[in-house]
This record gives sequence, structure tokens and C-alpha cells, in this order.
Amino acid sequence: MIKHIAILLTLLMTLSSPLVAQDFQKGLAAAQAGDFATALKEWKPLAEAGDVDAQYNLGIMYDNGYGVPQDYAEAVKWYRLAAEQGYAKAQYNLGTMYEYGNGVPQDYKEAVRWYRLAAEQGNVDAQYNLAIMYDNGKGVLQDDQEAIKWYRLAAEQGDVDAQNNLAVMYEYGNGVLQDNTMAHMWYNIASANGDDESGEWRDEIAKKMTTAAIEKAQAMARECMSSGYTKCGY
Repeated sequence: MIKHIAILLTLLMTLSSPLVAQDFQKGLAAAQAGDFATALKEWKPLAEAGDVDAQYNLGIMYDNGYGVPQDYAEAVKWYRLAAEQGYAKAQYNLGTMYEYGNGVPQDYKEAVRWYRLAAEQGNVDAQYNLAIMYDNGKGVLQDDQEAIKWYRLAAEQGDVDAQNNLAVMYEYGNGVLQDNTMAHMWYNIASANGDDESGEWRDEIAKKMTTAAIEKAQAMARECMSSGYTKCGY
């Protein structure tokens, strides 16, 4: 499953002056109240002047048709301006536009490029999507080890889909030594985080394991979660 475009308006602000901040906040308050016409009025001049938060939020508005006719090409324009300033959420969203061909010709290599830039900044959705691209060989050569790398980084940030997919990689030995105990651990964690299917797969793999191995996997899952995903494994 690919992570889709985030639609929440950003609360982050890297604004250059109190006046700019005031105008941005007016737009934010209007957007939160559903008054997107006012938000557009406040944000567009800021975006045109180079404010990255305003650029990103205009991208969100055009992407989703909030107060404006939905226009993917216009969304791409604003995402790109923010992405080129290093804004990770915009880089991620621009990657999704290229992956699905929304507002631009579909281009998996460009999607990977933008996902990577966001993933390297720690954007969890980009890390997951980059793992999927490597897992399936979309825009890159298929590479299980790279997929494992990015699944793990996303999983350690609490992404339940990455946790499940990491378990699958361990269960089948894709990009890593086959390990039912590690697979059970990650399935268990994903299940605890709300993925019901992961719980079913955990129970299936448990049928192939000894009681001691299951108890070890359960203890590892508890330690992983209690440590905030800093101690996950042997």
C-alpha cells in the first residue's frame, strides 16, 4: 500500500517577519474555520514572495480543491516551489504527484528522487513509499536490501504498514536472513498498533515456531515498543 498525499494544513512556520507571521496566521485561522477564500487571499502573496509554508499550503488547496477548483498542475507548481526549498512534506507530495501522474506525466524515477529527498530528512511517509519503490522495482532496480533499510526506518517511527512489511521481509527472507522470530515480533507490533491482518499472520507464523521462540518474539516486541522503537531485535 502506497501512502497518499497528506491533506492536513501545516502548522509549521519558518517566517521571516512578524507581519508575515501575522498574515500567515490569518490564513491558517481562516482555513481551520473552512474559509478557504480568505486563506487563499492571505497565503498567495506570501507564496509568491517565496514563503515555503504558504507555498506548501497552496499546493494542498489546489490538490484537494479547498476553496479553489481542483487543479493538479497548479498544485504541482506550488509543491515544487516549496520542495526546491527543501521542504520535506512538499517533496513527499511532489513525489506522489509524479508516481500517479497527477498534474505531471507519470514518472517513477522522479517520484523516487523526491521521495528520497524527503525520506533522508526523516519524513516517514516518504521512507515507506521509497521502500515500496525498491520492493517493487518502480523507478529503481528492484533491491530487497534497500527496501528493508527504508521499511525499518519507517517502522522505527511507528508506521504500521512498514512494520507489517518488515515482518513479511523477515518471514520470507527477502533482503535479510529468514527469521520467524523477527517476523513474529514485527507482526505483533503492527497488530498492537491496529493492523488486524498482521495479528492473523503472526498467529500463522507462530504455528511454525517453538514455544520458546514465540516467548522470545513476544518479549522482543514488548522491549521494542517500550523503548520507542530503539531496541528492536536481538
